[in-house]
Amino acid sequence: MPWLVIVAPFYRTPAEPLIAIDQPLPSAANGLAVRLRKHEQFVSRLVEEHHDLIVYVPPMYEAQVDRRFPVLYMQDGQNLFDPETSFIPGNYWRMGETADALIEAGAIEPLIIVGIYNAGVKRIDEYTPVEDKRLGGGQADAYGRMLVEELKPFIAKQYRTLPEAGNCGMGGSSLGGLVTLYLGLRYPAEFSRLAVISPSVWWRNRTILKTVASLPKKPELRIWLDIGTKESTRALPDARLLRDGLIKKGWQLGQDLTYFEAEGAEHTESAWAERVAPMLKFLFPGPAKINP
Repeated sequence: MPWLVIVAPFYRTPAEPLIAIDQPLPSAANGLAVRLRKHEQFVSRLVEEHHDLIVYVPPMYEAQVDRRFPVLYMQDGQNLFDPETSFIPGNYWRMGETADALIEAGAIEPLIIVGIYNAGVKRIDEYTPVEDKRLGGGQADAYGRMLVEELKPFIAKQYRTLPEAGNCGMGGSSLGGLVTLYLGLRYPAEFSRLAVISPSVWWRNRTILKTVASLPKKPELRIWLDIGTKESTRALPDARLLRDGLIKKGWQLGQDLTYFEAEGAEHTESAWAERVAPMLKFLFPGPAKINP
């Protein structure tokens, strides 16, 4: 059983959260475990699939009851915090442990992180902006409406958030990175900080490059973009094309765009775990960390 607080079902939050105690908590994560809340089977009227949510709150959340926090929404939520629910069991992003350490050091501002579980076999549909004749997909617009019209208001009601675009980020890897960039460009009034990690630029003949090139003007977005040098043969050159396309539209390296090539990194959860810290430092810098 996962080591986290379970609030079930999400629409009937009990006064006393149920805590899974069938297994001892990992010693390094005892404090973290009680700050992970799981909302099961989030129901949407805009997409067919139901999505579990796992929500991280920062260490001072309960003590500082008058404080509100920025929010980072992450795709593939089952891979972020819990080693038992990750795609490869035990191989997860360690996002909670990393965020805790960075907050304690003052390297990032305290934030809430919402992990949105993917839809399993429907993941490819929700995470792709256009349909591919061979692979299907193309339902990212409906998924984006669900995030903006239903999920964000739900999180704002349940948690003390700063919901304005300047305090909201979104992130993901692979197809999750692709949909993050696509929806970030579509909804800059909702999300201003994007973590585009090992994005699947290749989808439908690199259609995301055309999306960037066709922007009428550059939206106010702060973007982290990265790639591993040992991913697929297309991944690295595609990521460089995306970087160049963003720069042509006005993003500036070292200002509102960071581009990072992880030497020797493959397309894996463990590789992405290594990039959580620099990504968070860039997107949610602490008071003394305004520049990357």
